Amino acid sequence: MDLQMKVAQAVHVLNHDTQSCNRVAANQWLVQFQQTDAVWEVATSILTSDHLHLQQQTPPPPFVSDLEVEFFAAQILKRKIQSEGHSLQLGVKDALLNALLVAAKRFSSGPPQLLTQICLALAALMLCAVEHGKPIEQLFYSLRTLQSQDDGNVAVLEMLTVLPEEVVDTQNTDCRVSPAHRSQYGRELLSHTPMVLEFLLEQSQKISDGGVQLHERNRKVLRCLLSWVRAGCFSEIPRDSLPTHPLLNFVFNSLQVPSSFDLAIEVLVELASRHEGLPQVLLSRVHFLKEVLLISALSSRDEKVISGLSCLMSEIGQATPSLIVEASVEGLALADALLSCVAFPSEDWEIADSTLQFWSSLASYILGLDAEGAKNRKHSEDMLFSVFSALLDALLLRAQVDESTFIDESETVDLPDGLAHFRMNLVELLVDICQLLKPTRFVQKLFFGGWASPNVSIPWKEVETKLFALNVVSELILQESQVFDFSVIMQLVTIFSSIPPNKLKGFMCIVYRSLADVVGSYSKWISTFQTIARPLLLFLAAGISEPQSSNACASALRKFCEDASTVIYEPANLEVLMWIGEALEKRQLPLEDEEEVVSAISMILGSVTNKEQKNSLLARLLSSCYEAIGKLVNEGSSDSFRQNPAAYTQILNSAARGLYRMGTVFSHLVMPHPSGPAADDPIFGLLSTFWPMLEKLLRSEHMENSNLSTAACRALSLAIQSSGQHFALLLPSVLDCLSTNFLSFQSHEWYIRTASVVIEEFSHKEEFGPLFVITFERFTQATSVMGLNSSYICDQEPDLVEAYTNFASTVVRGTHKEVLAASGSLLDVSFQKAAICCTAMHRGAALAAMSYLSCFLEVGLISLLESKNCILEGSYSAISIQVISRNGEGLVSNLVYALLGVSAMSRVHKCATILQQVASFCSLSETTTWKVVLCWESLHGWLHAAVQALPVEYLKQGEAETLVPVWMEALVGAASDYLGSKTFNGEKNNYGHMQGKGGRVLKRIIREFADSHRNVPNLT
Repeated sequence: MDLQMKVAQAVHVLNHDTQSCNRVAANQWLVQFQQTDAVWEVATSILTSDHLHLQQQTPPPPFVSDLEVEFFAAQILKRKIQSEGHSLQLGVKDALLNALLVAAKRFSSGPPQLLTQICLALAALMLCAVEHGKPIEQLFYSLRTLQSQDDGNVAVLEMLTVLPEEVVDTQNTDCRVSPAHRSQYGRELLSHTPMVLEFLLEQSQKISDGGVQLHERNRKVLRCLLSWVRAGCFSEIPRDSLPTHPLLNFVFNSLQVPSSFDLAIEVLVELASRHEGLPQVLLSRVHFLKEVLLISALSSRDEKVISGLSCLMSEIGQATPSLIVEASVEGLALADALLSCVAFPSEDWEIADSTLQFWSSLASYILGLDAEGAKNRKHSEDMLFSVFSALLDALLLRAQVDESTFIDESETVDLPDGLAHFRMNLVELLVDICQLLKPTRFVQKLFFGGWASPNVSIPWKEVETKLFALNVVSELILQESQVFDFSVIMQLVTIFSSIPPNKLKGFMCIVYRSLADVVGSYSKWISTFQTIARPLLLFLAAGISEPQSSNACASALRKFCEDASTVIYEPANLEVLMWIGEALEKRQLPLEDEEEVVSAISMILGSVTNKEQKNSLLARLLSSCYEAIGKLVNEGSSDSFRQNPAAYTQILNSAARGLYRMGTVFSHLVMPHPSGPAADDPIFGLLSTFWPMLEKLLRSEHMENSNLSTAACRALSLAIQSSGQHFALLLPSVLDCLSTNFLSFQSHEWYIRTASVVIEEFSHKEEFGPLFVITFERFTQATSVMGLNSSYICDQEPDLVEAYTNFASTVVRGTHKEVLAASGSLLDVSFQKAAICCTAMHRGAALAAMSYLSCFLEVGLISLLESKNCILEGSYSAISIQVISRNGEGLVSNLVYALLGVSAMSRVHKCATILQQVASFCSLSETTTWKVVLCWESLHGWLHAAVQALPVEYLKQGEAETLVPVWMEALVGAASDYLGSKTFNGEKNNYGHMQGKGGRVLKRIIREFADSHRNVPNLT
């Protein structure tokens, strides 16, 4: 059995065999076959022979399909050319070119997919034929020969379609073609524009028998023209000849043929977007587009035609805003046509959505007219007022919700995805329209006619859409100080407040939600109306209890309390707030909604001036929290929990929610002045209950639950940030609880994050330094932290890496240096772990590790600069030098690895900063007695070792020899740059890293290295 037959059989098995093991074996064989040189001969033989060799056997195998084998041959030949074509000899390339041209002629009548693959292979061959100097010229010479043969025009047409796509589109072509060669090929290609356009014109004017053949050939001509338009062919044509160019007439005529309409639209859209002179030409034909095509399509509801025309006219309009603003006949006709497209009642929103960019660009153009053109702007606004007024009506109509989609009254009420997307894109345009029409007119259009009339049924669809629009433009209306009659909104609030909760279903929930959004957005105005505060609070309270509107009402309540606090201090209003807060335990809102509600209430209570009243209200608000936590920490409760897991889970969740609420309350309370009395401070009163309960909880077995531990740490963090001074005496217990719990539950990195907050708050107190170091040591010696020995493990625990390295940064930055100096081995381990974590693929983990390294080095450099004339053994400066000396090789190696791969560019700045800092250490140490420990030679050796450790395939040819000298020169300059910035003419001149010339040179070199090694996978 010869090789050609084996290929045919393998292709058949791969495509048709029912046994997966056979298909896998066939695939493996074909993959191996593609790596051999036999591909060239076998594939070209299959494509150029009239019949497969195995078909000549008697009898021929019944399974053989010529098309499958031929298609496979064309595909592998294309791939082979793309991967190995550059290394082929010139004679082999010429023979291959001739073979592919024969194959293209052979399959010119079909099948089309096979012809396309052959043409792709031809294009790939041309792109790697650099020996010819002008490979495109050679191909066109061959195409002229092919064109003279029978049915050769079809193959030429397909080749001319594929070639520009492969030459110009860098996304789909051989990456081995250099930008310079690609640019050369592009110019060479466009030099043949006159000949190509002439050929396309000839093809478009041919009339053949059979309408199907004619329409199919016209589609091929349009496809080819589209390819050349994208390549920029019309830039080669004199502008004054464009309006009468016969191919343009052919494209417009094709708009009237259903089979070619979509391609003709694509061609015209590309022309409008790519060629500066063509939009005006296309605008002159807008009457044809509107009168001949659009009106008919609107009448017959042909959405395909309407959609295509709206895209085309939008593109024309975006390119010619000045002509539309001048209110030319064509410009106004275009605007009117697009208004018709917006108003068309299609089942989805794609047609209207496709016009939004045009309307936004037109509005921006008018609003952007400068002061000198103020008169023209006023004239334009007046001329187009009716257009934008009609546009607002059309947009509000299209943005309406179809009530019938919510007849099932399900609990989940969401807008259809298409409408939600349309509304999101509509936001910017509505703001522009409001600016053009002026806020007063805009609001008048929304409220014209009034709502809630006793004799008229309320059009809820219209109401909801206008509420959406009113909410969108709220910021602009508030900025312009345009006050509208808020009684209209209050009428709606009154109506909804009277509707029983069981009647608020389906679409009415969306209206409720939109109304709440408006209340929140205009809350600043509400503060001037004391009489409406209570009705609004009751309205929001009712909405918070409903899942469909809880988020909007909770957000509105927070804004209301922020902006109208003076109104809410009334006793009756405070009672409504407390009623909302006390009901939270039963409502079980989503955490983000609950936080909004508690924030709103806490802001008000925190501003109550009467301390006794404030304490009483806070106690009421948090009583359910204390009760939920108390159920967990009461003695003897553990046994009953084990007997009822479901009840235990519920109690855990209630306690976690209580802790979240307590944390939010703390975050909104103002810390009293340190000199003031503590006994009657509200925060002191809260802490006297909070900490004993929390300490008992932290020391309980319940902290194994991650949700509970997260909530407890969050509450503690916010309490410390809010009331720092009150925790001073409790610090030993607090840090002991946090470190002990982390050692017990090492997957809960929140304990480390909370310890960072503690140290941040109390770092100014030197007496706590030893306590901070003890905590640092306990965290560092934890099994999970000590296990961070590879980038793979770091990627498995990114939250732990971020928490630990951020904590280490806080300790090093905030602890007194004499205390740190006594912990050299601890700094050694943390530095080593951070250097390893630099290579993590996880961006947050890697950058946090680099931030710690940079922090350590910066603190060390500052200390070294202060004591460089006398660096004592055991001082922080000496410890820093020793840490760098022991870990420098691993650090530099890991930084180099971190600069490899697709994620490297985000790490360039930090890597360059760290290297600059290390170089600065070497430069300073070089001038002291510590030179034997750390010097320039140390850094040179580390860098050399890092480069030598890289696999050969990771570096370009010769890079291993040139990289170290280039980097070392840049590092010397960057170090000099940094040290010079610290002392300039005897004065401090610290302008930061990478700002001077040396730093910028180093960063550029690092960036170029990372950019040129994007396709190298990270070593893990």
